[in-house]
Amino acid sequence: MNYWTQSPQNIFVAGHRGWPAKYPENTLVSFAAAIDAGVDQIETDVRCTADGALVLIHDALVDRTTNGTGKIEEMTLEAVRALDAGAWKDPSFAGCKIPTWEEFMTLIEQHPTLTLDIELKEYPIEGNEERAYTTCDRVIADLDARGMTDRVVLNTFSGKLHEYIQAKYGDRIRRHVFFPERHLGEVTEDPYAHAYCCCMFSREKGKRMATAEEYAAMAARGVQPWAGAGVRDAEGVDEAIACGAYLITCNNPDEILALLRARGRHV
Repeated sequence: MNYWTQSPQNIFVAGHRGWPAKYPENTLVSFAAAIDAGVDQIETDVRCTADGALVLIHDALVDRTTNGTGKIEEMTLEAVRALDAGAWKDPSFAGCKIPTWEEFMTLIEQHPTLTLDIELKEYPIEGNEERAYTTCDRVIADLDARGMTDRVVLNTFSGKLHEYIQAKYGDRIRRHVFFPERHLGEVTEDPYAHAYCCCMFSREKGKRMATAEEYAAMAARGVQPWAGAGVRDAEGVDEAIACGAYLITCNNPDEILALLRARGRHV
């Protein structure tokens, strides 16, 4: 099955950590709401606890999005699951938990055409190499076991980790990279040579996305240019359309979907 039908005429919408404008980010309620709103893709972040559990949270620290403090990598799964990951957003979300990878995949398996953008947040920096590579391998192995690899792009801000994936798995793993190249840190190879798609950040501070010329140059390389979560309104949607974006990652998927449909750019 071809899950990847996005184009500049049918721009996919990805829920960035679900629907964080309205729901607590990277929680099951946020993911489910975004899916119900009609997104084409869910974007989320994977980290590893001290005892080896895969959980979905963006920050290295739990401080911003829970009622706790500390680093995920230093906490057991039991300690992570004891945290409230919803009340910070609104009291009505009290009791939401940081999801495990298994819980997330159980939800996704109920939606067989949905695509995923999985961001690997464990980076192979000094002292963390084994943890980063093992987390990556475990995610890929589970996707393979579930028959879901074709529905996924893997995403990381680590050029070194992208090179590891390419060397071990080749082009069968779709990879999502970043522009400009500086966002990828240490690279020894062309980061766009084997990429499937690229989030097109601006080179200029304060701008929401790269130029139309930079989008076109990336597309000419066979790498789909995607717009990042800086798109929040009609102005941003129109800019993404003008640049030739294939996908928009956003925090308010209901609004972005409505704007694209009104412009005839989402099926």
